[in-house]
Amino acid sequence: MDDSTLTWIIVAVAVVVLLVLLWLVLRGRKGKVEAAKRDEAREMREKAEADRIDVQRREADAARTDAEARLAQADADARAAEADARAAEAARLQAEAHERAQKVDAARADVDERLRRADELDPDVPSGRRNGQATAQGSTGTPSGTASGAGGDTTPTSHGDHVARDRPLDAPDDGRA
Repeated sequence: MDDSTLTWIIVAVAVVVLLVLLWLVLRGRKGKVEAAKRDEAREMREKAEADRIDVQRREADAARTDAEARLAQADADARAAEADARAAEAARLQAEAHERAQKVDAARADVDERLRRADELDPDVPSGRRNGQATAQGSTGTPSGTASGAGGDTTPTSHGDHVARDRPLDAPDDGRA
């Protein structure tokens, strides 16, 4: 073998050795890069898991707050409905009281009118009261035909002692004023 062939063989072996060394170096770097990427990925997963747990806790807090808000709204709605019902009942009772007062006023006017007519027909009633006017001293002993009740009612009446304002309309008339 001549020297040039031997030189080419040595150069070829050296190139192959360099290529193998280069491959090993690159493979080692690739392994280190992959290991670094694996470590980075593991750290990202750990952080994401911690963040996921925190997000779940905040989500549970938000759901609890939402449930409390709905409960408070339901309570407020129930109280508003109850207040509306009470207001409606109060209005109904007020209307009923007004209606009863009107009926009582109508009944009182009817009774007064019947007593006035009875006074006009009764020959024993003084003539001054027959025309709807009281005498100067009524049969109750109060001046100018006024009725004296427990409440101090001094409303003049057109028919003397026939009306007792303290007595309910359906109470029996026992002849006392």
